[in-house]
Amino acid sequence: MAFDRLLNVARKEFSDHITSRRFIIILALLLVISTISIYEGIGQYNDSLESYTEQLQQMQEIEDPYSSWMPQKPSIMYVFISMMSYMTMLGGILAIAIGFDLVSKEKETRSLKSLLSHPVYRDEIINGKALGGVAALGFAMALALAIAIAMLLVFSVVPTVDEFAAILIFGAVSLGFLLAYFAVALTMSTVAKESGNALIYTLVIFFAVSSLLPMFGMMAASAFAGDPPEPPEMGPMPKEIVRTASSGGYYTTSVSQDVVYGGTEDPAWRAYEEEMKTYVEKRRFISDVSNLLSPQMNYFTVAMAVTNPQIMAMVYSPYDTAPEETPGLAGALGRVWMNIAALIVFPSVFFAATYVKFMRMDIR
Repeated sequence: MAFDRLLNVARKEFSDHITSRRFIIILALLLVISTISIYEGIGQYNDSLESYTEQLQQMQEIEDPYSSWMPQKPSIMYVFISMMSYMTMLGGILAIAIGFDLVSKEKETRSLKSLLSHPVYRDEIINGKALGGVAALGFAMALALAIAIAMLLVFSVVPTVDEFAAILIFGAVSLGFLLAYFAVALTMSTVAKESGNALIYTLVIFFAVSSLLPMFGMMAASAFAGDPPEPPEMGPMPKEIVRTASSGGYYTTSVSQDVVYGGTEDPAWRAYEEEMKTYVEKRRFISDVSNLLSPQMNYFTVAMAVTNPQIMAMVYSPYDTAPEETPGLAGALGRVWMNIAALIVFPSVFFAATYVKFMRMDIR
């Protein structure tokens, strides 16, 4: 495989993509909706920032033993949460639109045979087509992030170095999600004889892994985990409000008082709490294993870890009444490493299947 011939094929495919009417229409729709979502997110961020400022002023005016504990400052990454939901739908459609006829169109027009008559090999063709599609999706994602950052600057919201790094990671994760469905579309385009069939096959897989698979995971979790444990007849004593300090601010949490009989903790409630914890962890494990096959669920999990690490810390540590410190980006990504790996493995499997199928395909 010659690298220069590979780049020539990729350059041609990239040019065909970004100049096609279909790509431009879907990309324009994606950018318009993303811009609207970013605008709404900036408004919510400004409201949260005003609330944060008011809390600071109240804590300075009121003498309180907890006045040295600062409320948590909102992050501009909250702006990208609304963008994430639109990316799962329109981004997936854009990826499918790019890949579903890359090979099948060549079969229908019988141009693939004439293409192979030139001094270019099969692996250079299929790898060039894949590389051109990846470049087109990368261009679309870079354009969407550029518009988002420009809007932040227009509204005088300047990201810090850490926040800018988080934005880039969010863009990389979003691109990985787009590549998942582009790989599926490219595989179906190689397998099917006609573009219409390739599109139908791709949409069936899209619907199955985005909707049916998460539902199946929930059903499997309910079936294998069984019924939740029953609480004891005697309930615990009323709850008390406890304020807990952390480096990221203060939290107001409710914790149950120990149920004491004769100076010892109630063993029935302690056993119930342990059983409930085991039940929740078992149910979540079964659901998570099933969701690893869904690019939507993996993307949502990883993107949420990037945009809101505290939420992911609460999801993965539901029995911690208050974290000792605000979870960082690295820690949040460490919790979802399996979802990150799944986003990489999913398109890799389909790209490999495409390569093998194309190399063995009978072209007449």
